[in-house]
Amino acid sequence: MNDLAMTLAVLADLCMLIAGFYYGVKLLRGTPNFLLALEWLVIGVSGANVLLLAATGVSHASVSYHLMVFFDAFSRSFGMTLLIVLGMMAVTHGYRPSWLVEAAAIAAGVAVGLNRALDPRPVELGWSIFYLILNLAVAVFMFAFAARLWRIGDRRNAGWVSAATALGALVAVTYDFVHIPGDDADHTLFYIFAMSVWALMLVTYYHGYRALETSQRSTADAQFDTLSSQ
Repeated sequence: MNDLAMTLAVLADLCMLIAGFYYGVKLLRGTPNFLLALEWLVIGVSGANVLLLAATGVSHASVSYHLMVFFDAFSRSFGMTLLIVLGMMAVTHGYRPSWLVEAAAIAAGVAVGLNRALDPRPVELGWSIFYLILNLAVAVFMFAFAARLWRIGDRRNAGWVSAATALGALVAVTYDFVHIPGDDADHTLFYIFAMSVWALMLVTYYHGYRALETSQRSTADAQFDTLSSQ
């Protein structure tokens, strides 16, 4: 792949890791959301590892390569799927999972990640379909999330969340099933697109989450003031 493509890949990865670390830390502040923060930080660490892998050479025998496979499997299975749904339910349904539910969700992602990382091999059709179903199911959830933002009048965040979700679904559909014409063996062109989309998802989902959280807090405060004045 030419120098331009490699430069774009590095820039896309930098955007993804910066978004992961920056918004991951912000999700730990204020009213913390551990599950969302964890997945954001996992993607940040994954992006940093990809930079290390690119700098040292893509060796399939390296620890960095096995870590890349682990983080990829973690996020595609239960990270960008189950963890996001459970985390977002704090503002969509007022649900905060117990530590046991959180631990089980994280353990599921770790188990899939280790399964793939300890024996990295081409993704089998069964795993590809599993990843795709989970990611498309979350896309449906996030479109419903965007609809909630629209209903409270936050059309800007609703539009961004919808656009990021649609692009994320396109990445999920493309990942194991479509080869971009002219792409190389490391799928550089695909990853330029995918990492850019994942960065967009991290940013827009964070702002959508905070917007809905702020709206609910304002509504609760208004109801309290009304009751207090009676």
